[in-house]
Amino acid sequence: MNENETIVALATKAGNSAINIIKLSGDKSIEIADGIFKAENKKKIKNINTYNIIYGKVYDEKNEIIDEAIVSVMKSPKSYTREDVVEINCHGGIAAVNKIIDIIIKKGARLAEPGEFTKRAFLNGRIDLSQAEAVIEIINAKNITSLKIAANNLTGNSRKAIKNIREKVIDIISELEAKIDFIEEDLETIPIEKILKETEKVRDEIIELIENEKKSEIIKEGIKVAIAGKPNVGKSSLLNILTGKEKSIVTHIPGTTRDVIEETINLDGVPVIFKDTAGIRKSKNIIEKIGVKKSREEIKYSDIVILIFDNSKKITEEDREMLKITNETERIILLNKIDLKNKAEIEEIDEKIRKEIIKISVKEKTGINKVIEEIKKKAIGENEFLYEEKVIVNKRQRLLLENALTDIENAIKTIKMNYSEEYIITDLKSANSRIAEITGENTENEILNKIFSKFCIGK
Repeated sequence: MNENETIVALATKAGNSAINIIKLSGDKSIEIADGIFKAENKKKIKNINTYNIIYGKVYDEKNEIIDEAIVSVMKSPKSYTREDVVEINCHGGIAAVNKIIDIIIKKGARLAEPGEFTKRAFLNGRIDLSQAEAVIEIINAKNITSLKIAANNLTGNSRKAIKNIREKVIDIISELEAKIDFIEEDLETIPIEKILKETEKVRDEIIELIENEKKSEIIKEGIKVAIAGKPNVGKSSLLNILTGKEKSIVTHIPGTTRDVIEETINLDGVPVIFKDTAGIRKSKNIIEKIGVKKSREEIKYSDIVILIFDNSKKITEEDREMLKITNETERIILLNKIDLKNKAEIEEIDEKIRKEIIKISVKEKTGINKVIEEIKKKAIGENEFLYEEKVIVNKRQRLLLENALTDIENAIKTIKMNYSEEYIITDLKSANSRIAEITGENTENEILNKIFSKFCIGK
């Protein structure tokens, strides 16, 4: 990839639509656009001011009209990429778009790689890597909360926090190096006790960012809730009530649900992905056996398991097995059909389970609010996570911070063990290098290419 070449791409979704936008960026953008576009007012694109638009028609190599269009121009450095950028707003037909792009390429541009416009914005210093990643997070946002988190980071929210931490690490390194340089001089330097405190403050700030990211993953990606139990205990009925939809087939016949049925609702800003699983029991039916296998997999990989038992039937070995395999997971135990005579005696299994049980009747809609409150408590926690007041990094950045945290903690241990400054500096410099990767100040080309490859072509 030659980053000095002029690039072109369709910036809107491919296919028939009202309009499409073809975007060029690079030194030859204006020259190429002027070669295929004639304005109604006879003006050349090179002669109009930046952030202006002009109406006219696009012509092919034979000087025949392809389409009418509005062209906007953003001249360097006042553009997304800090290069000359031209956007051709044409009609949304596939043939017209392909023909225009084909002519542009013949005039000297090349087709852009995925994310290349944003990569140029990063390489030209308009945004840092954390802001570039915020762009793709805005595009991929699954809910309004995820969108707001990404938008905050696009404005530099996480960049400022990372920069502040890095400056503190560099200051500590400088103080330690001063201690080495002036060891034989009678010059005053910061006591090692104060350096320890400053390093511990940095550690605490990094820990907070890591914890924020972990909590935000629930908000951004949603929380997976598997509804499990034996056939005909009320799993599908519960899903229908919780989602407000007749998503699952409900009959008196056991084993109706053979596959995992999924539905998402928004619970106080958090996407909750409910999965109604096939009833778990021994079966000779090959389709039902596959469904039971999938159910066990969903239980294993879900964040929360809602385990339902039938109040009107005695507890079986299969029920006991379900309690056993979910013992280490976040779970909610429901005793359904309390409108019927109690035969289950589930409370007698042990003290812990007795405290966990929520008694409900899906048929009469009794206890459903308690179930919703318990889901919220397990998904969001006792205290509301106020994402608006937090700095939230992404997963790649969190992993780098976790590595930096290990270096910082090693530095703290080294200080407490009274090792010489050189050893402390080694750990802190390693931490500094990892933190610099977050904003792209110290990132290999291979990693950059991997990040930008996740973008769509045209962004």
